Formats: sequence, C-alpha cells, structure tokens
Amino acid sequence: MQLDLAERYVMKRLADELSPDLTYHNLAHTQDVYSATKRIASQEGIRHPDLQLLLTAALFHDVGFLISAKGHEIHSCAIAQRVLPSFGYTDADISLICKLIMATEIPQRPTRHLEEIICDADLDYLGRDDFFDRSQLLYEEMRKLGTVKSQHAYDELQRSFLGNHRYFTATSRGLRNKKKEENYNKLIA
Repeated sequence: MQLDLAERYVMKRLADELSPDLTYHNLAHTQDVYSATKRIASQEGIRHPDLQLLLTAALFHDVGFLISAKGHEIHSCAIAQRVLPSFGYTDADISLICKLIMATEIPQRPTRHLEEIICDADLDYLGRDDFFDRSQLLYEEMRKLGTVKSQHAYDELQRSFLGNHRYFTATSRGLRNKKKEENYNKLIA
C-alpha cells in the first residue's frame, strides 16, 4: 500500500476540484480528520497494516463531495474502488476501507473498533475549543447547499445533534467529553 501516493491524490483533488460552497467539508476538514485518526489510532494501539487502512479511509471519507454532498460516502467508496488499486491496495483492503468510510455516515453506527476510531475522528471537533468556529463553517455550507434555512434552524439542529452524540473510543471520551459538554451547555444557554 502506497499511503503517501493516495494522500497526494486526495489532497490534490480536494484542493483543485471542491466547490467553494463547501466551507466545512473541505481540504482542511480532511486534514483534520486524518490527524485525529492518527492520534486516536495511536492511543488505541492500532498498528500496521490496520493503521494504513484506517488512515486511507480518513483520506477518502469525504472525497465523494467532489460528486455530491448527498450520499457522498457511497461516492467516496466508488472513487476509492477506482483509484486505490493503482496504489497497491487489494480488493480486501478496499472493502475494509469502504466499510470504514460508510461508518462515518450520520447517524454513526460503528460495529468494530476501527470504525469507532474513524467516527470519533470525523466528529473530533465537537469536543474542542474550535467547535464554534467549525460549527459556523458547517452552518455556512448547509445554508449554501439549502439543507438549512436559518441560523435558528441550524442552532436547533446543533443542539439536538450535540445532545445525542457520543464518542465511541475510550481515547475520545477521555480527551473530548468534558469540552463537548461545555460546548453543549453554551449552545443551550
């Protein structure tokens, strides 16, 4: 597996081809999820080759936004299936990567440890200091895409989402739950 080449491929496509309307699901988000995946996986004891598969899934998890926001996970898998063989990934590798990508679909329902890690990485920002900045970018994106009509409607959606969200890994619960609760309390105040 040539993770470095897969990374270059994804980063170039996202930088060159993503719509500017995607203020949240953009190159910065993919880089953020990749970093969070690496950190959580390390603390959860994930090693090669599972680590490479997990990191590849983090790179590809939102590349489907190049095609459509709706059902982007399916599109992400299709792109992975098409390009990853040229980077030395086997059919079995790609099958697992697609399962990991699909686990990030909201509502998240991971069924194995690697899926829990990528799910937590994808929503890592919920329990961070930059939550409100990232949330504003998501609001702008959703407004531009027509999936939310007003700031008030978005705020209601965020309160419900954050109130019902839970981290799956011990690492993320330990690192992010306290700040996530603080962010939630600010939302409902």
